[in-house]
Amino acid sequence: MYDTSDIRKGLKVLMDGSPWNIVEFQFVKPGKGAAFTRTKFKNMLTGQVVERNIRSGEKLEPANVEQKDMQYLYRESDALVFMDNTNYEQVMIPAENIGDDVGFLKDNTIVSVLFFNERAISVELPTFMELRVMSTEPGFKGDTSGNPSKPAKLETGATINVPLFVNEGDILKVDTRSYSYVERVGRS
Repeated sequence: MYDTSDIRKGLKVLMDGSPWNIVEFQFVKPGKGAAFTRTKFKNMLTGQVVERNIRSGEKLEPANVEQKDMQYLYRESDALVFMDNTNYEQVMIPAENIGDDVGFLKDNTIVSVLFFNERAISVELPTFMELRVMSTEPGFKGDTSGNPSKPAKLETGATINVPLFVNEGDILKVDTRSYSYVERVGRS
């Protein structure tokens, strides 16, 4: 059991039979009354976000979650197939559980798959990925007022904004947390 002093961002707890992830928390000590922790939880199955106050001394039950590194293989209709490299077991996860991260999944990428009660529920991408630009418009000389950018379509199908000097065929380092350009790392 977790105590209120154990609360931290990313902690996974069990509430109402579902796994929840702590997104935000703030310790509050009012002038009158007992101290509590204002906590924002995100349901790991549905994506629902709720805010609850947890009084000091209350206990939270740890969620039965396990994280495994798995390799992304391919897409099959509305699901994605991942393989455990240790025992070659395959699991299918609905694309809707993965959300916008689907647009950054490249074949054979090693990702972290989260299991709840031995059922795959979500995927965490590597923080940075190197992806090739498939198409983008050419940048115009002199168009440098402010911080100009243009859309670029990546090899995985996702579109991100990039600086004007990026061309088709460039390999970019992309931050998968914010879906943003980090740097150009080469050319293919």
